[in-house]
Amino acid sequence: MINPREYQLTDFLPTTKKETDLRGWDQLDVVLFSGDAYIDHPSFGAAVIGRMMEAQGLKVAIVPQPNWQDDLRDFKKFGRPRLFFAVTAGNMDSMVNHYTANKRLRSDDAYSPDGKPHFRPDYASIVYCNTLKKLFPDVPILLGGIEASLRRFTHYDYWSDKLMPGILLGTNADLLVYGMGEKPLLAILSELEKGKSLKELTDIPQTSYLTKEVPEHTKWKTKTLVDHDTCLKDKKLYASNFKHIEVESNRYNADRLVQQTGNRFIVVNPPFQPLSQGELDASFDLPYTRLPHPKYKNKKIPAYEMIKFSVNLHRGCFGGCAFCTISAHQGKFIVSRSKESILNEVKEITRMPDFKGYLSDLGGPSANMYEMRGKDMEICKQCKRPSCIFPKVCFNLSTDHTPLIDIYRSVDKLPGIKKSFVGSGIRYDIMLTDTKDEKANQSHVEYTRELITKHVSGRLKIAPEHTSDQVLKVMRKPSFDYFYKFKEQFDRINRETGKNQQLIPYFISSHPACGPEDMADLAIRTKNLDFKLEQVQDFTPTPMTVATEIYYSGYHPYTLEPMYTPRTKLEKLEQRQFFFWYKPEYKKEIYKTLHRINRPDLIKKLL
Repeated sequence: MINPREYQLTDFLPTTKKETDLRGWDQLDVVLFSGDAYIDHPSFGAAVIGRMMEAQGLKVAIVPQPNWQDDLRDFKKFGRPRLFFAVTAGNMDSMVNHYTANKRLRSDDAYSPDGKPHFRPDYASIVYCNTLKKLFPDVPILLGGIEASLRRFTHYDYWSDKLMPGILLGTNADLLVYGMGEKPLLAILSELEKGKSLKELTDIPQTSYLTKEVPEHTKWKTKTLVDHDTCLKDKKLYASNFKHIEVESNRYNADRLVQQTGNRFIVVNPPFQPLSQGELDASFDLPYTRLPHPKYKNKKIPAYEMIKFSVNLHRGCFGGCAFCTISAHQGKFIVSRSKESILNEVKEITRMPDFKGYLSDLGGPSANMYEMRGKDMEICKQCKRPSCIFPKVCFNLSTDHTPLIDIYRSVDKLPGIKKSFVGSGIRYDIMLTDTKDEKANQSHVEYTRELITKHVSGRLKIAPEHTSDQVLKVMRKPSFDYFYKFKEQFDRINRETGKNQQLIPYFISSHPACGPEDMADLAIRTKNLDFKLEQVQDFTPTPMTVATEIYYSGYHPYTLEPMYTPRTKLEKLEQRQFFFWYKPEYKKEIYKTLHRINRPDLIKKLL
């Protein structure tokens, strides 16, 4: 590997005309617009997609955070590409990136130089696509990224407090790729090189397009969702759509989904089957510099600083949490990198000039799902469950942590590694579940000790999310009893090894099904455990989660039964104050709340 200090401008994907001139390029094949700063690293989607297209022999440039408010020179500077414009809002939905749970404008942006805000517009995908269509009406647009992926159907937008149609209607993009884009992108490029246009590509899995007539399909079954206009009138029917959307997003062999909006139809083809290990390795092994583009010299990009010395071991999450979009975008089937690919990446990190020997994270969407899959994949191929571990761990799931322990120990043996930490979230309920497989059970015990004694940087963050069984059930999270068991093991192992480490639990207020008495229960239980909470947040409705559908509609999509959700600012503040029961300024208001709901017993326990 080249020493990062010696990288040339041409080692990055070009971002300016000067850089394409250095390469001797007259015309580009693809120009990629992104809402994020350009960081040439496998954790940033624009870099992955750009490098993949480059590996196919295409001439690709990236326009990071184009200025949409001036003379639009950023949109014009590369002219007309041979194939298409590619558009992504970035690694986050632009509205989640811009606003807090209270709809206040954020004062920073982790994906921008020096963390400065306002480098991207609200609804960035729509703004970028409309600008390009205005300037180059005949050039096709391929839309992707998390914002596009999770807004592909009629969806509730928390920030405008209304239902919005599938994002293709607002962008008029020619084709949308949802989920992780490697497989669909390669299929699209293959067809384009045969002379087809984006508009003609109606058979690519994991893509979506607009049409006035839905074509028949010989291979895929088709499910028709409740149309957009009906959704606007009937919240219960709107909620009923989500069960089909979630189920088909997680099935191994899924159906095609169609939704009418006005006189047009959004067609969403079923997802590709998961990548093979070799395909995932190929994505991670592309020639990234692992650095921000030199245009950001002397500037820090917070999101990069957070992950620059971390390694992602796998993709996907089978937790299926009701408030989380990871499985909606990455899928529930775990695809793990090979040991060789992981170790090669760690070796590259050790050669970075500012690396001091400490890896900040050996993790993934959930830290301890590496190499976990169905024992009998034929059973998995028939499964429709959104979660493999809720309401209990599936009998067919292998929860053997041995491969993960081997990765930890192999990484720690490498020259230049002093310590590797686990910063991603741990699913402790997997480790605390006894199976019929004694090898797996033994690995749970061994992993727990390995984690606590060697991979905690003084504080281990975990996410019980709540204490109330009724709220946890809606969240699709395990009983708080599992937290008690894990804390007991954590404290015992720390005592035995003479370590002074802390557990830092995450909790959410104002989640669907959560009332003031549930928050009081949370405050009482955590008080009894001597916690003064730090990692807390209000539930924020984001597109394409069960919890968001309940929040907007008032119905659970799977049962269509009514469900309470705190919605007003007052209700949210009333719940949030319970996190801080120990602060004098909140005690009076908590007393009033508990008195109002006639729970003097809780007043005694808490105050």
